[in-house]
Amino acid sequence: MTALGPAAGPRMDRRTVLILGGALGLSAMTGCSTENQPSATATPEQSGSSTAAHITTRATGLDTPWSMARTGDGSMLISERDTARILRLATDGTLTPLVHLPQVVPGGEAGLLGLAVISDSGTQQWLYAFMSTESDNRVVRMELQGSTVGPVENILTGIPRATIHNGGRIKQGPDGLLYIGTGDATDQPAAQEISRLNGKILRINPDGSTPESNPFTGSPVYSHGHRNVQGLVWDSVDRLWATELGPDRDDEVNLIRPGANYGWPRVTGAPHSEGLVDAAYVWPSTADASPSGMAIVGGAAYITALRGERLWRLELPAASSGNGAVVSAARIALDKQGRLRDVMAVSKNEILIATNEGTDSRILSLAL
Repeated sequence: MTALGPAAGPRMDRRTVLILGGALGLSAMTGCSTENQPSATATPEQSGSSTAAHITTRATGLDTPWSMARTGDGSMLISERDTARILRLATDGTLTPLVHLPQVVPGGEAGLLGLAVISDSGTQQWLYAFMSTESDNRVVRMELQGSTVGPVENILTGIPRATIHNGGRIKQGPDGLLYIGTGDATDQPAAQEISRLNGKILRINPDGSTPESNPFTGSPVYSHGHRNVQGLVWDSVDRLWATELGPDRDDEVNLIRPGANYGWPRVTGAPHSEGLVDAAYVWPSTADASPSGMAIVGGAAYITALRGERLWRLELPAASSGNGAVVSAARIALDKQGRLRDVMAVSKNEILIATNEGTDSRILSLAL
């Protein structure tokens, strides 16, 4: 385990994790969900069974980490939202600063957010970052050059920023393109406007240009009607899944389809409204979730919860099922670890978790 910063310490932390089985209850309700009406929900029901597992601490002393991304040499890069630093966690456990981005202007939920590493057809590796500047949110990239990075290059600018609802997750898809989750930046109607970049999932080429195959001609918009996209991940059959924060209820997991409308701000959850896509899974209360990062191992999605301070395991439907409804859900309570921001699959037997506890944040390893 490596420590960095004032919260550093030499100890190895090992704590019990309880996995609480959950059966998925689906209530088939009709009608529209609005800001004052509950939607149809998929509710996890706690069972009496539990199994024990263990976690270990890989690094301590981080300051509000937001995203993790792996490089070609197996090391991991970690963004810190408020310090605007990117750190490198080497395979031997050494944690060192890689770069500080002075263009970042943090505030509230804004700052240095998502990271992605993309290799081109040659030997170059590019580090992409979603950052909040004084005037906007934007995606930039830098060439990875061993233990340093090259100059910052703007890839996509003009994404509206606010103190809250900035989205910020970026991931490379199986098609080689870059996907970007944004929030409505407190401008709710913008989520329904294709001409606006907030409240969307965007898809661009690695150089920032717009793919000709995008659903809206000449636009980076891939899907719309989102409140605050936080997690993006693909399963083994290349289906894109996303987590999304609800208002004071109806946190969502969505199966993303190109050009689809996910309803915000007209509806939340799964109200079966014509022309809108129902969520694949809904938490009725944000106290249970406030979902953030998402990783898939086998047929299960692992989702970190901020307000819920736990990890969720969702069994995803088979592609042959014909719908996107999640099969089952279970809570994984990480004892006294606090808010959980991001999760990354390392192998079929291990995931890494970034906590969100200010300057006392850490990177955890959970054996599956």
